[in-house]
Amino acid sequence: MAWSNSKIFRATLADFLGRTTNFAMDLSGDTLKAALYDNDITPDNDVTAANTAYNAGQWVITGNEVSDGAEWAAGGVALTSVSLDSSTADTVFLDAADTASGSSATLASVYGCLVYSDTVTTPVADQGLCYNYFGGTNSVTDGTFTIVWHANGILRFTL
Repeated sequence: MAWSNSKIFRATLADFLGRTTNFAMDLSGDTLKAALYDNDITPDNDVTAANTAYNAGQWVITGNEVSDGAEWAAGGVALTSVSLDSSTADTVFLDAADTASGSSATLASVYGCLVYSDTVTTPVADQGLCYNYFGGTNSVTDGTFTIVWHANGILRFTL
């Protein structure tokens, strides 16, 4: 089935609302990362918390993650300027600055990314927040690979 959309993990939302995970409400002290993946996986937002984590379930490193040494390291690139915005009526969204590799990256067959907390350890280390589909295959050869986050944010709740 492979990639077809972007979703927030149900287990992560339940852990957040049930206060069983330690995501910081204001995101201070949390390091969020984006790890890149090929089309050999079938992302599922209904998996257990353990299977949302980086290097677990669909998100294993071997054979699925796309990386390039220091240009886009295995484990992903840290998001910068992370913000939580609730200034628009009936919406809350997480956003960040566009995320880029180094200037000489070679990455092929990138279909999407896992956004996860590299800080969270409970209920599972490196718990995923969401996955984002890039709409098809993306590549770069000896250049800069950039995730341009949607104007509506990385993840969004419409109330």
